[in-house]
Amino acid sequence: NLYEINKDKWNDMNPKAAKNHLLYMVEEMGECISIIKKKGIDSIMQEGQVRDRFTEEISDVLMYYIEVLNRLNISEKELSKAYINKYEINTKRNYEEENKKKYS
Repeated sequence: NLYEINKDKWNDMNPKAAKNHLLYMVEEMGECISIIKKKGIDSIMQEGQVRDRFTEEISDVLMYYIEVLNRLNISEKELSKAYINKYEINTKRNYEEENKKKYS
């Protein structure tokens, strides 16, 4: 993994480093949003250069996400279980009603 290649230059796998990786991930999400705002979804879907740039930025998001999981020692099994549970909860939610209550 990237850590093994760069361990002499990077922090150790200390869980406290997860915070910084979350912040970096949000920064990369901002770069993705910036491309969407400036170029639009249609450009991402139809223009190779814009799509390549967006894909590069979204891969940065994924890399930081994986680093957070690694530093917090969250296993694939643990993440899959949480994802499925949350998915099942979300499929039963009534977002329209929830938002009416929140914002009225």
